[in-house]
Amino acid sequence: MAEEQVSKDEQIGFHKGALKTLAAERQELARILDIVEQLMQMHVKGLQDLGIDLTKEVEKVQKEQKADSKPIEDIIKK
Repeated sequence: MAEEQVSKDEQIGFHKGALKTLAAERQELARILDIVEQLMQMHVKGLQDLGIDLTKEVEKVQKEQKADSKPIEDIIKK
């Protein structure tokens, strides 16, 4: 019975340690995403300052994607 308890305690410690590490990794990833978002906003503002209409650019890309998109059935058949 003592072996089972030690094994269970080790498992609990392992899972707790993993969760602690993953929580820290998630926090760091969120920080990186914030930095990327700030950089993207700076570039958006730069383009807007240069007179680029980003709404039209997005619509253009969306139209191109729709024209290029294939039904999933066609993709699977290949």
